[in-house]
Amino acid sequence: MLASLGLPAQDAATVGRLMAEADLQGSDGHGVIRLGPYARRIRAGGMNLHPDIRIVSERAGMALLDGDNGMGHLVMKRAAEIAIEKARNTGIAWVGSRLSNHAGPASLYARMPMAANMIGLYFAVGNANHLPAWGGLDMLLSTNPIAAAVPAGSEPPIVLDMATTVAAYGKVKAKAQRGEPMPVGWMVDRQGQPMTDPNKREEGFLLPIGGYKGYGLSLVVGLLAGTLNGAAMGSEVIDFNADFETTTNTGQAICAIDLDAFGDVDAFKARVDQLSRELRASERMPGVDRILLPGEQSHERREQYARDGIPLPASLLRDLDAMAAEAGVAPLGAR
Repeated sequence: MLASLGLPAQDAATVGRLMAEADLQGSDGHGVIRLGPYARRIRAGGMNLHPDIRIVSERAGMALLDGDNGMGHLVMKRAAEIAIEKARNTGIAWVGSRLSNHAGPASLYARMPMAANMIGLYFAVGNANHLPAWGGLDMLLSTNPIAAAVPAGSEPPIVLDMATTVAAYGKVKAKAQRGEPMPVGWMVDRQGQPMTDPNKREEGFLLPIGGYKGYGLSLVVGLLAGTLNGAAMGSEVIDFNADFETTTNTGQAICAIDLDAFGDVDAFKARVDQLSRELRASERMPGVDRILLPGEQSHERREQYARDGIPLPASLLRDLDAMAAEAGVAPLGAR
């Protein structure tokens, strides 16, 4: 589909693989469900299909990347590669980006340094504002996600992937796609009353995690991923769910920490394993069947989906097949 829209074959393969990787780990709000909006933005001319992704500022342990309005997956894959390369020499490296776009789930990119025996950290400004300042009504902040990926030995890695709101907006859209209600506590209307109908999401806003603390965290993440890089923040953020033509100037940042710079890599992983087992085996509250670590469910889902295939809602499959028919490519439903 991406190739039919004009992406060079290699770039289409890269983005397609990362979108499938999102669904493989269960991040269904950021996988193929986004293909329709991407296609609409590309057709509207709101995204550069042949970007010159380049470093515009650089020191030994940092770089600033200009994405030239290319697909966010391509920009952040390059940012992660640069961070990993630099961290091998400096021990830690930070790479920020501007003029990027939506890139899928945060953990995709935090996991890239992890595969190189590094700790990966990722920060981003969300692609639409769905959060007001604490006590306000004007939506000037976004879900502003953060992710951290920490390698382990025989245990699953520790992978935290979270929005600074109670739920990511993509999860709200996924609920609407499946015809399911939202849990109370995800969104409220402009009178502060709980909302559960995801189809009425434009009538309210998301709630921050931890009340005013989540609002503060969203602001700080936005400053690191957006303002620091010269990317959009506050009223400058473009709602890519409604405006498919304007350049979003999305800001993101990735940090890679080389374990080898801090000591023996295997010893570190063994200590992560030990801590994981301690937490999992700790005494549970009444009614709690299992203590989970960040990323454990995604790890299990990845193994299950790799074995059995990735499930898609019937409504999403119909949408994808309709897109395929329009573009003249083989539909999923026929495979």
